[in-house]
Amino acid sequence: MIYVIYLILAAGVVYLSNKASEYVDLLDKKTSLSGAFIGGVMLSAVTSLPELFTSLTSTLLLDKPGLCIGNILGSDLFNIMTLSILILVFYQSFLQTRIANSHIIVTIAVMLMYVTLLLNKMHVLDFEVATINFASFIIIGLYVWGVKNMAEEDGSESQEEVESALTVKQIVIRFVLVSIGIIGLSIAITYATDLIAQKLNLGTGLAGALFLGVATSLPEVSSTIALFRMKNYNIAIGNIIGSNLFNYIILAVADILYLGKGVYDYSDPKSLNLLVYGAIATPLMLVLFKWKNKFTQVMCPIGVIICYVLFLAL
Repeated sequence: MIYVIYLILAAGVVYLSNKASEYVDLLDKKTSLSGAFIGGVMLSAVTSLPELFTSLTSTLLLDKPGLCIGNILGSDLFNIMTLSILILVFYQSFLQTRIANSHIIVTIAVMLMYVTLLLNKMHVLDFEVATINFASFIIIGLYVWGVKNMAEEDGSESQEEVESALTVKQIVIRFVLVSIGIIGLSIAITYATDLIAQKLNLGTGLAGALFLGVATSLPEVSSTIALFRMKNYNIAIGNIIGSNLFNYIILAVADILYLGKGVYDYSDPKSLNLLVYGAIATPLMLVLFKWKNKFTQVMCPIGVIICYVLFLAL
């Protein structure tokens, strides 16, 4: 029964996240806000709401930071694995696309976040400043740098105009209501994951990566698939890379709110595996974005997919 409940909650998260994305898109068309900021920053933040609230629930309510870090690292690895598959599927048309410079910079920021966690695990950056782990300060700084570059990128690609009779006020109200629904379902799916982990005798890192990480990544995946079909490759990449960047800031927020305790919990070997494979897969994406050609467009995505398969196998 718990598995049926989990699937229903996951489907609800996907549906509401997609609706939230639609309302953000309408705000882009009906306001003077920067389209690059709305698409590259706000869209990824909206589709990352499940990661935010499942992670906060894992730490603050369930007192299981292993679920939180497994969720974040699992989501990030699953996101770029999905992006890699789509790049291979749409190989020919993607080969003609010029990757926006902001995506390269944001990928570097995400890569440096992985390095920060590795140094934290090695106790090089494992010390606190005013009860906050120093790694969190570095992550916040890298996040600001990445967002600044995403906001400055115009990211414009041809899209069909969408007419809507809704006013800006109505769109905002619907967006807020949908966001509240996402929060509620995200909290519920965290509890469901915890029950599944206990039932199957899984570690918190593996449960966080498989059940939380995959379920909360579904909004990014569904929107990215749709963007690939429309050949809006740069927007699709921005959604995935921006989501991965936003996911890391969730760790910092959880660390700040998790008073007196550390959120950087590597006690579960699965979480450490996620960290290592993510630290390998992200530079592969960077190589593809920076030096895209027929060779890198095949080998780099395959390398990322192998990283995810090895995580599951080991």
